Amino acid sequence: MTTGWTRRGALAVVTVGALLAGCGLTSGSPMVDDVGPGSIGRGEPLKGASLTVTSKEFTEQLILGAIMGIAFEAAGAQVLDRTGIQGSIGAREAVKSGEADGMYEYTGTAWITYQGNSRPITDPAKQWEAVRDADLDNGITWLAPAELNNTYALATNQANEKKYGTRNLSEVAALSRSDPRAVSLCVESEFASRDDGLVGMKKAYGMDIPGSQVIRMDTGIIYTQTAKGACTFGEVFTTDGRIKAMKLVVMADDKHFFPNYNVAPEINTKALEKHPEIKDILDPITAKLDNSVARTLNAKVDVDGDDPHEVALDWLVSEGFITRD
Repeated sequence: MTTGWTRRGALAVVTVGALLAGCGLTSGSPMVDDVGPGSIGRGEPLKGASLTVTSKEFTEQLILGAIMGIAFEAAGAQVLDRTGIQGSIGAREAVKSGEADGMYEYTGTAWITYQGNSRPITDPAKQWEAVRDADLDNGITWLAPAELNNTYALATNQANEKKYGTRNLSEVAALSRSDPRAVSLCVESEFASRDDGLVGMKKAYGMDIPGSQVIRMDTGIIYTQTAKGACTFGEVFTTDGRIKAMKLVVMADDKHFFPNYNVAPEINTKALEKHPEIKDILDPITAKLDNSVARTLNAKVDVDGDDPHEVALDWLVSEGFITRD
């Protein structure tokens, strides 16, 4: 699974042109699901419309892209599937240019990576409003955001949660001061060195964690090592399906240090003006997306090996949004 730091941090140094050349924006295939309206899409308001959806290449994005495309299909549209574009900027540029009509994007990614801000806005709603306002001149309209917030966190296994009783980062910091040997961290190298990662987190919470207690490793094994108790706490992404599969306990970011990465549909403004029904179709779906839903759906792909498109389709049917014909 692609890591958050990779998709959010390194992308800023890659040129848009290089990404566009390599992302395969001219490819894609029609969605051909036998679906019809459920609680959304009644009367098939998009009948006759041809819409293109896109996404980045990691699991959560593939599922969200499929959710958007299948919802449009159920409302009567012909949908071209251009999900799975490598990197954030390629998918973003596709929506901006009109090569794609919409995708689910993260507010923090837009605010920092696309719009060039260095400091996140603490309040999620105000973060979304700022992103929405800034993108109006870019020909992109942001619809209502989801509760789903794919940001950074520390997690521990159930044995350590029972032993130390920590529930948030302030309590982890207190533990680090009262019992320094109790707190060890499994983190990525980049997270360990970034001001908006471990460095800033320690400063914001007053954590006293010596370098010898910080174990650097690849993202892929942080989850398993944390579950085994090789470290007391591990760096995780809050919607990762392995949190649920490995029964990890996520520490709340009670001082709101980490940026908000709430997901929301970003739609090409011209497409939305032509098909304003898109808002009514997506708003109820977005309102159902939270971290618990994301962890469950992501786990079906990353842990159980299911197909992202089928996972999206099954969820939309189970929620009553659409029906199978």
